[in-house]
Amino acid sequence: MKIAAVHTHLLDHKLDVPFESASMRFDRRTHVLVEVVCDDGTTGWGECLGPARPNAAVVAAYAGWLVGMDPLETEKIWVTLYNALRDQGQRGLAVTALSGIDMALWDIKGKHFGVPVSTLLGGRFRDRVRAYATGSFKRDGVDRVEDNANEMAGHRAAGFHAAKIKIGFDVAEDLRVIRAVRDVMGDDMRLMIDANHGYDTIEAVHLGRAAAEYDIDWFEEPVLPEQLSAYREVRAGQPIPIAGGETWHTRWGMKEPLETRCVDIIQPDLAGCGGFTEAKRIMDMAALNGVRLVPHVWGTAVHIAAALQFMAALVPNPPRVNPVEPIVEFDRTPNPFRQAIVTAPIEHENGWVAIPDGPGLGIEIDRAALKEFAPKD
Repeated sequence: MKIAAVHTHLLDHKLDVPFESASMRFDRRTHVLVEVVCDDGTTGWGECLGPARPNAAVVAAYAGWLVGMDPLETEKIWVTLYNALRDQGQRGLAVTALSGIDMALWDIKGKHFGVPVSTLLGGRFRDRVRAYATGSFKRDGVDRVEDNANEMAGHRAAGFHAAKIKIGFDVAEDLRVIRAVRDVMGDDMRLMIDANHGYDTIEAVHLGRAAAEYDIDWFEEPVLPEQLSAYREVRAGQPIPIAGGETWHTRWGMKEPLETRCVDIIQPDLAGCGGFTEAKRIMDMAALNGVRLVPHVWGTAVHIAAALQFMAALVPNPPRVNPVEPIVEFDRTPNPFRQAIVTAPIEHENGWVAIPDGPGLGIEIDRAALKEFAPKD
């Protein structure tokens, strides 16, 4: 079996109501899928985190190395592609594009051997995971405090045990939002906050100290991801556990944050950190350094399925009779093609998500949906 072709599929939808994080504005949902086709007809699917068109261009650049290679040799392929752009791409698009390719190759590998990716990663420790709702962006034309509180009421009614809100805009307003959503959620629902690196160190420490009374599970991306010393200062300066890592790519990008304890919770993204090949290494590094791991997830059902396969194989750390179980990030923001592109949508049931048990990622792609949501320009 050899790789015969590599394709990308752009997905695009204009939002009725734009929304913002502290670092980015969204007026469209755009994602890119990677399709790797083998000469025997086996097809694997992956997804890249980040800007769709630039990722598609880098995937196309990698295709020349990929065609003719054995798709089962995932380690060999990973090293070949990483080295091809190593001098310019130790992080960023070179790695996010590689992540989507690697994800597709593991999908092929699972289909070839007739087992889920989680089995190939070492075995399934769990068949379902609890989900936490992520959303609460700053939407245009609404009162942010009221809007966030209403959204949290909906997540609670839907059965979610936890939710994450967006902050990083203004410390005083962010604290009003945190107070309002905690009032709606009650004391029994877990709450996380995500600044999307919108604060400087002084603001982050102030926010963390002031928000601690609201029983926050973690404070995500408080400062710029490049500023590891600032991460350590924020972690030391306030009591809420610090999370981060969605933009720290590969084992090399994770090494210093883990070894110097920049974070309490590391958040590799399967579509950005280097795919399954690299995520397995990061899992081992996190365990070695005693850091909890909760993957970051932002994308379509392909990305969700990959994260679920990884979480099925996530080794309890520490292993004990009743271990700390991972929770999966479940995006609740508008995205009509998120589940439409697969024949069997991956949805939650009262806040729980079943991990697909079919070969590879355990999903089938609806090609009609790929055409429906392809860019019109």
